[in-house]
Amino acid sequence: MEDRLIAGEGQGPGRGLKAITGPDDFAEAFKVPRETIHRLMRYDELLHAWQARQNLVSAASLAQVWDRHFADSAQILRLAPKATTWLDLGSGAGFPGLVIAILQANHANFRMHLVESTGKKCAFLAEVARATSAPVEIHCMRIEELTESATSPKPEIVTARALAPLPRLLELAAPWFGPGVRGLFMKGRDAALEIEAAKQRFAFTSRLYPSLTAEASSIVEIGDLATRRKAKMR
Repeated sequence: MEDRLIAGEGQGPGRGLKAITGPDDFAEAFKVPRETIHRLMRYDELLHAWQARQNLVSAASLAQVWDRHFADSAQILRLAPKATTWLDLGSGAGFPGLVIAILQANHANFRMHLVESTGKKCAFLAEVARATSAPVEIHCMRIEELTESATSPKPEIVTARALAPLPRLLELAAPWFGPGVRGLFMKGRDAALEIEAAKQRFAFTSRLYPSLTAEASSIVEIGDLATRRKAKMR
């Protein structure tokens, strides 16, 4: 199994995008149509409105939504632009899953499955999905409950941001892995250490893609996931 550090095309190990301060910067950086920008602007409006009565994101990041949340989420799409079925674990306020769904709203057959156990956050996700026509299905339940559900999806890509350390995250995600399925997990400066810790329990291939939006952060790609068999006692 090989771990590789791969920078984006033309990018060094640091930040690959200039600061995204608003809709115009986002449109320039990600080359998306105005229709998509209008959907994200509506998302931004709803996030601010709901934040006044429910803590969806940190107060410090609310003023930097286009950079800290929208651009940070959108960068994942470059790693799987043709995948049509995604599963986002612990979606919270919709990052990265709902942002990716909005970016792919005009692509036929695209579906993003959002898993969130908090009822109020599910209500927020549903409101944004309605307002933006995002192609999502919201599973308002614990991740473990979805694995036992008859409606459990069969994703090509599994994502998560700030959900759990990688060993626990792979434990949660494992039921959806199979041939060709990849995990794209957003991690901070300890990503390499988390990979080593996860190898104690799981076998997998991995790659580290430097984040384009945050210094010292990475996107961890996981493939060929399998639980390691314990050696038999003699």
